[in-house]
Amino acid sequence: MPEHTNDTAEKALQEALENLKAQGLASDESIKEATEQGDSQSAGQKADAFAEFRKNENERSHIRKIIGVVSGKGGVGKTLVTSMLASEMQRRDFKTGIIDADITGPSIPRAFDVTEKAMTDGTYIFPGESKTGIKIISMNMLLDNASDPVVWRGPVIASTVTQFYTDVAWGLIDYLFVDMPPGTGDVPLTVFQSLPVDGIIVVTSPQELVSMIVEKAVKMAEMMNVPILGIVENMSYFECPDCGKRHAIFGESHIEELAERYGITAISRIPIDPKIAALSDAGKIEAYYGKPIKEVADKLESLK
Repeated sequence: MPEHTNDTAEKALQEALENLKAQGLASDESIKEATEQGDSQSAGQKADAFAEFRKNENERSHIRKIIGVVSGKGGVGKTLVTSMLASEMQRRDFKTGIIDADITGPSIPRAFDVTEKAMTDGTYIFPGESKTGIKIISMNMLLDNASDPVVWRGPVIASTVTQFYTDVAWGLIDYLFVDMPPGTGDVPLTVFQSLPVDGIIVVTSPQELVSMIVEKAVKMAEMMNVPILGIVENMSYFECPDCGKRHAIFGESHIEELAERYGITAISRIPIDPKIAALSDAGKIEAYYGKPIKEVADKLESLK
């Protein structure tokens, strides 16, 4: 491995461990032990140092697969992709759930028209359910008013996301999707460290600048030893309803180049389709059938 890559991985490890310390999940002794494992280890081997920080699901939950949905920047459609994948897997007779980990900008409940507040019995939090039975937990389900801002510092936000896994009575879930905020900050770090993530789906859009930034999320996953299961390009093209010709509104796609560079085989493209936006805004995203994300959904179904 090139020296600069080792340096980057070392820095990422140190920052991740300090993040755990800030949340009260790691002691000075455990940080020292993890740091002293040696420069001869690969980034993947170093990620194993987080095993002791993994959180366990509670006795009211049995979650088979956890899938993170990530991007390098905002506005590319992570929530849309999360919603479409959860709906598609539910249609395939799998039990699905969603953690809305974008604490300061939650929008999953709106896409599914889930307006009920989360309930608790004093020990567990009970998620809401969509019309087709997708279980959902989101910060908006805990606020008095959905428009109230959440003005918290990073470690508090990250700890809340962890509680959405440990304190929610999920029941039997085949696929639990985690809709993460953009970037490579506290929340993605905490999810990768604390939850037994089986892999991530990377969301991008055709612009070359976006593709470059998305690579940061891909490289972060590699550093944390998290498999990259697929990539979804949102707003990939517009298909003329009259002639059927496809137009690259936001520029030519670079998704194949990105996928080839990182050995990603499952690629899906979501077109610019007013029907998708209308259904999402109306809370009826489950009514949109998932042909555009079929390849990535097939990859998820193939997981053992």
